[in-house]
Amino acid sequence: MQAKILILHGDGIGPEVTRVGQQVLQVIARNFGHNFTLEEALLGHQAIQLTGQPLPDETLNKAKNCDAILLGAVGHPMYDNNPKAVVRPEQGILRLRKELGLFANLRPIQVFDELLEASPIKSEILRGSDILFFRELTGGIYFGTPRERRDNGQTAVDTCIYTREEVKRIAAMAFEAAQKRKKKVTSVDKANVLETSRLWREVVNEVAQSYPDVELEHQLVDSMTMKLISQPSKYDVILTENLFGDILTDEASQIVGSMGLLASASIGSNVGLFEPIHGSAPDIAGQNIANPIASVLSVALLFQIGLGLQEEASAVVGAVKKTLAKGYRTRDIKDANTEPNKILGTREMGEVIIENI
Repeated sequence: MQAKILILHGDGIGPEVTRVGQQVLQVIARNFGHNFTLEEALLGHQAIQLTGQPLPDETLNKAKNCDAILLGAVGHPMYDNNPKAVVRPEQGILRLRKELGLFANLRPIQVFDELLEASPIKSEILRGSDILFFRELTGGIYFGTPRERRDNGQTAVDTCIYTREEVKRIAAMAFEAAQKRKKKVTSVDKANVLETSRLWREVVNEVAQSYPDVELEHQLVDSMTMKLISQPSKYDVILTENLFGDILTDEASQIVGSMGLLASASIGSNVGLFEPIHGSAPDIAGQNIANPIASVLSVALLFQIGLGLQEEASAVVGAVKKTLAKGYRTRDIKDANTEPNKILGTREMGEVIIENI
């Protein structure tokens, strides 16, 4: 296969973990006889520093003319400490999703048996957990207007908006995925309070009628936050809107033990974007201690979903499992039984995973 893949290193630990992802792409290309053209472009804080824009036009053009995108992370503490900043790194990724029509964010939450002790949750609760989140990505409060300051900055307004079609298309994706899994969808909303959630629940119920073989249940987001931790193995496909999905999937990182293990795929009608769910983590950037596994597993999703290369995706996931089975860990997933000489840095963990492909 010939494919053009765009690499967006981003900020913080993004370049470190994405370099490992790039190496995995190159090894798979060599082992399986593919020809991957890897291009790079700016996004986020680094882009602002060099161009004044979080998503430069050059980057957007490259994104629209590639076959898949691998992203590191965006964000910088200087913006967190300045809420009045008009230009922010996150605007780049939000616009990129909008421009590419990436309305569905898929986040697999699968527990590795080797890492049961790495989670703060009891292993007997975690064992067998295998969840696939479908988070709506281009609607809701992140994109609704008006969003503004009023009364000389004393009042702030954000608007949450959803259309019937936006809910319908993400719900259909979730039900179709559930048909290939355990045939259960849990839809998360706040329908007892929010009008957007009432529309959400109404449309999801309508979509469910076309999938009679799939069980549907509704959960309010506040109770879901408790049940996700107390009984994660009960869930299969979880469907939710943008803000709730953002929060719940970060919470779900504790099921597997670390945000450094979770990959995601943002898809729509054309180009897919694949990225770890962790942030830019500027406090550990440049120290060679970030966990690259989420980036590696994002490459596996890129193969599976973005390019339709199932065998290659399985080879990558298998290499991660083999690496963990041999006892290798980064510091965020080590436990009391980890041998000191098997606690690896970012580069070294990448090297062992690549050896195991």
